[in-house]
Amino acid sequence: MKIIARDIPPRAAWALRLLADAMAQNQRLVIVADYDCDGATACAVGVRGLRMLGAQQVDYLVPDRVTDGYGLTPSIARRVKERGADVLITVDNGIASVDGVAEAKALGLTVVVTDHHLPGPALPAADAIVNPNQPGCTFESKSMAGVGVMFYVLLALRAELRARGVFDAATQPKLDP
Repeated sequence: MKIIARDIPPRAAWALRLLADAMAQNQRLVIVADYDCDGATACAVGVRGLRMLGAQQVDYLVPDRVTDGYGLTPSIARRVKERGADVLITVDNGIASVDGVAEAKALGLTVVVTDHHLPGPALPAADAIVNPNQPGCTFESKSMAGVGVMFYVLLALRAELRARGVFDAATQPKLDP
């Protein structure tokens, strides 16, 4: 496997600071995943990776597409808040979830969208968006899956935590080959 780049674009770097700050404050992180193979693997990578990096409170929610619809909906945002979340992280969805993100923000949640799908005419008002297909993104690969986006977020988050002195190159969790 070849890692394209170890850095995510500067526009997405805010996500790293938000996540690192949330982890330092022991905030509750809830990942909202899509139900398909990409969403399931992105969720598993996200949960395991965040825990490896030191997050103490990580949970996940995989909505039922038949009863809940696709993406982060307002009702899913309310369910995440009911679980005691401070930070909502989407994997493999969220770039088109304008209403769901608005509801999550109205509920006081910090929202980090990680997705790979093409955006609609309006981006959601998330605190941070990591998507190689968002307008202005210079990330080299435009065709990676949602699990790949989450993996790159974890690599970059590890670098952010290393820069903060959480661990050094010798003690950092091994996420990549």
